[in-house]
Amino acid sequence: MAKTIALLALPGVQLLDVSGPLDVFAQANIEAGQAFYALQVMACKRGPLISSSGVRLLPDRVAGESDERVDTLLVAGAPHAADYAMPDATLSWLCGMAVRARRYGSVCTGAFVLAGTGLLRGKHITTHWAAAERLRQEHPSVTVDEDALYVRDGKLRTAAGVTAGLDLSLSLVEEDLGRDIAMRVASQLVMFFKRPGGQMQFSRSGETRPAGRSVLQEVQRWIVAHPELDHSVPELAERAGLSPRHFARLFHTEVGSTPAAWVEAARIAAARALFEGGHAAPKQVAAKCGFQNIDTFRRVFAKHVGVTPAEYRKRYMPIAM
Repeated sequence: MAKTIALLALPGVQLLDVSGPLDVFAQANIEAGQAFYALQVMACKRGPLISSSGVRLLPDRVAGESDERVDTLLVAGAPHAADYAMPDATLSWLCGMAVRARRYGSVCTGAFVLAGTGLLRGKHITTHWAAAERLRQEHPSVTVDEDALYVRDGKLRTAAGVTAGLDLSLSLVEEDLGRDIAMRVASQLVMFFKRPGGQMQFSRSGETRPAGRSVLQEVQRWIVAHPELDHSVPELAERAGLSPRHFARLFHTEVGSTPAAWVEAARIAAARALFEGGHAAPKQVAAKCGFQNIDTFRRVFAKHVGVTPAEYRKRYMPIAM
């Protein structure tokens, strides 16, 4: 008997959060030579569902109108998912269905809907990197891994931003049908079987922006403009006209990080910009961004971005004309 994969889509759903996983499961049926999965799109009410791109979807079912069990229930994300007021009846249905399903989870910001039901309490999850901090603040009992592409916690499965829904779905195919079929699915869809790195290589959440009183913002702008210079606390304090101790305390209080951490983030942001602009080799970028040696640069870059400088540069190399 086919295993039902149901994707619950909100109004304004991100189309790829729905179509991406469905294509993975559909291709798995082809590779397996049987209808192993039965695919359904569900909505909160009847009628066409307008996605964030304006494309209309016609859901197969309305949540709550049937007690038919599903094998895997996923909530797709939407740009406004964090603020969407899910009908109480749908929330109640979602809780009951998740308990009865073999697996349940979310793609991208669909995690906010699950969090609103209490299903994520005490769980380890992921979501889109840009939404991770808000989810963490609004639901402190949830452990959010903002770098992971997907996370498995018991019967719960969560995927990071948008295209990570494909990575999650492929991992579910591997669970169900084995590695060989999952690899064939990846090959047919021209996607990584195991994507290198996490989603922090796409994140802009660590970018540095001036904060605090004007004298501190002036110092921060100086750091961004000259990442290659010495930005020790004594040097920065002198530029601000403050004692090193007072400067360090004031900076941490008003900016929310130590001067050293802010400088490090600014240097990594500068390095990423150079790579994205088609700049030279990692060793030269390291020098331009204030790192004393290439080994330190590699270590710090990988800590912030999740991949090595060489890997990052390769992905952003300009197309030869």
